[in-house]
Amino acid sequence: MMNRFDRATPQVHEVNALTGDAEGLELLNRYWDAANYLTVAQIYLQENVLLRVPLAAEHIKPRLLGHWGTSPGLSLIYVHLNRLIRRSGAQVLFVAGPGHGGPAVIANLYLEGTYSEIYPDVSRDLAGLRNLVRQFSTPGGIPSHVGPATPGSIHEGGELGYSLAHATGAAMDNPELIVACVIGDGEAETGPLAGAWKAPAFLNPGRDGAVLPILHLNGYKISGPTVLGRQSDEQVVSLLRAHGWDPVVVAGDDPALVHADLDRELGNAHARIIRIQEQARQNGTDGPSRWPAIILRTPKGWTGPDFVDGVPVEGTFRSHQVPLGGVREKPAHLSQLETWLRSYKPETLFDADGRLVPELAALAPKGNLRMGANHWAHGGTTMDPLPLRPLENYALDVGTPGSTKHETTMPLGQMFRDIYTDTARDPRFRLFSPDETNSNRLGAVFEVTDRCLMTPARDGDDHLSPDGRVMEVLSEHLCQGWLEGYVLTGRHGFFATYEAFAMVGASMTVQHAKWLQHSRDLRWRQPVPSLNILLTSTCWRNDHNGFSHQGPGLIDTVLSLSGLVVRVYLPPDSNTLLAVAEHVLLGMNHLNLVVVDKQAHPQYLNIQDARRHAAAGASIWHWAGNDDVPGGRSASGGAFSDTVSSITTADEPVPATEPDIVMACAGDVPTEETLAAAWLLQRHVPDLRVRVVNVMDAFVIPPRDAHPHGLTDVNFERLFTSDREVVVAWHGYARAFHQLLHGRRHPGRFHVRGYNEQGTTTTPFDMVVLNRMSRYHLVLEALNRVGGGFEGAPELAEHCRAMLAKHAAHIRLYLEDMPEIRDWVWSSPRAGRNSSRGENPS
Repeated sequence: MMNRFDRATPQVHEVNALTGDAEGLELLNRYWDAANYLTVAQIYLQENVLLRVPLAAEHIKPRLLGHWGTSPGLSLIYVHLNRLIRRSGAQVLFVAGPGHGGPAVIANLYLEGTYSEIYPDVSRDLAGLRNLVRQFSTPGGIPSHVGPATPGSIHEGGELGYSLAHATGAAMDNPELIVACVIGDGEAETGPLAGAWKAPAFLNPGRDGAVLPILHLNGYKISGPTVLGRQSDEQVVSLLRAHGWDPVVVAGDDPALVHADLDRELGNAHARIIRIQEQARQNGTDGPSRWPAIILRTPKGWTGPDFVDGVPVEGTFRSHQVPLGGVREKPAHLSQLETWLRSYKPETLFDADGRLVPELAALAPKGNLRMGANHWAHGGTTMDPLPLRPLENYALDVGTPGSTKHETTMPLGQMFRDIYTDTARDPRFRLFSPDETNSNRLGAVFEVTDRCLMTPARDGDDHLSPDGRVMEVLSEHLCQGWLEGYVLTGRHGFFATYEAFAMVGASMTVQHAKWLQHSRDLRWRQPVPSLNILLTSTCWRNDHNGFSHQGPGLIDTVLSLSGLVVRVYLPPDSNTLLAVAEHVLLGMNHLNLVVVDKQAHPQYLNIQDARRHAAAGASIWHWAGNDDVPGGRSASGGAFSDTVSSITTADEPVPATEPDIVMACAGDVPTEETLAAAWLLQRHVPDLRVRVVNVMDAFVIPPRDAHPHGLTDVNFERLFTSDREVVVAWHGYARAFHQLLHGRRHPGRFHVRGYNEQGTTTTPFDMVVLNRMSRYHLVLEALNRVGGGFEGAPELAEHCRAMLAKHAAHIRLYLEDMPEIRDWVWSSPRAGRNSSRGENPS
């Protein structure tokens, strides 16, 4: 196979009259040859890496894995970005979107030297080259795609759809950075990528870096054509222009011409970026910028075999993975592979010791300008913690526990407001939400910043400006993708969304957790701020929106991931939410799921107890039960003394008297229903000893060997006893709680009520009734588990059944919940015990 650059030499000199650097482009083409050679070698070879002897079957790996088709295009872009960096000194972060183009990126990292610096065994000599090819897609080696172990990367190869969103998040509040994002035309068919083209409407050149999309149209996916690949240049240009980009097309199958055109257009794009940013930073902005973009059309599997067994391969879907599959078994394929490898002239690329020849090694950028050494890809530089004000600034005065109601997330919005204020000179915090900031009661942030949109505001717009740092776009994919890019480059934030629709990005959540899990083992990667997802507008309080908005499934998704990196918190009130927010905003290398509703709910713990409860993850709420309290009186008998806490965590002394039943709860609505059930039990069955345990960290439930937050067996049984029946009201699906219990002694004594896919547009209390998690269902479950023998138990059971019947009739007649439910607040169950046996008179 000929070196195609040689065929086009006259055109090279003609085209490059504009740049005056034909010799430089010829060297660049040889560097590209070196990258392509190492890519093919990684896919096929285990020995004889530089073909110093004739290629034989024993030199071939027994299992051939990898993706060739996209690789020459990735290498083409990488080597040209290297050239741009050397000429301009630009800081460039490389995001490789196309599938499993890992061998191409690894090849370029090796050629620039960063790979060997991080992995000394893969040294820049013959021994290192052998290790480079043997490690690829082999046991104990590296995967076939870009991932956490790939220097310079913030994006998992094959995580199709999120590359441009990640790139956009990385550019936010990063004014000196250019994020070169390569987008494959297969990836471009995904919904998230289609949405991500909207970036010009949200990137402010006055304060943000730039995203340079390079849409690589090689025409094919794994087994067929791509949509954009079959569209005309005019159609694709129009698509990108409609989203605010200023695209140009570079196309061809002649390397000389493509090198020259791509060199020119990358230079033009960089100059355009600098002009846009200088104009905005000197004179401000008056609308969205027309950021440059490049549409690159080159053949799939370029420079690979034209035909295999008489069937066309280059420029078709057949080049997608391994073009020559039977190399060990078919001599003709082995011969064709050798011809392919030798077409790159490896003897002219590497010296006798296996090192890249000096004239080519000189083409790579130096030091931290190498894309594999970009510090933003490895967590940023300063990693300064957020300046958080004392939680007392936002804490609610709850008074008697459960006696007051407040919109739970509102104080969190005030906390976010002050973070925006305190980071104004060093912006490193953003809130991301699908048009739901006010809806989720976080609107205090608009006291100090606006929603970001680059289009000019109109009369009637609310807190909208190009300078705003609240990122609202009606796409869960974009909100989470932007935040992922933002935190992976060292900044902090929250993604707040309706609970049911967080499932839209569930696969993103899984992939981010996998990234964090693998990154923990890489010492050269700096810890990154945690990804924080706030699920509000929850299933239990979406009674007004109906069944489509009722779904706690993301909890199940996250519970199944590695305990090393995931956390699930269910704060029952505002003060515990503040304590959790403080913890997760200061945390690193975790994926935190915080689940709490936005509506008005009872408030229970003062800020001191909220901190203790949040730190412990679970505690006994003495004021809500009637088992004995060391040194004090039970809440049902009167108020606690000033020296006695109203809660006890598992590592503190617990009551010596065992309860008859444990009522456990996790989540705000389950907590309220459990407290009401405990109140009914104590009021109607006074001899029954009830313990109330609130769980706000879901991962205290599994054993310690399943999750680092898991309580020891001793501490677990301090809270839940060793043998008593436990009735659990759980925010999500009951199966998830049972999953957490696996490995605990006697898990069958836990009886879990949760969401079970029953819902509609109805009243708030009817939601818990439909799912059999109401206070009345919990009481009936508790009475069933303790058996007979308690005075008042039969009457209470009958009362509960009567109240459920009354509820069903009432809501259909009056279209709202009964006053006994709607107006119920916690009070001492002993108060007025000799009066009516009905509900709390308040």
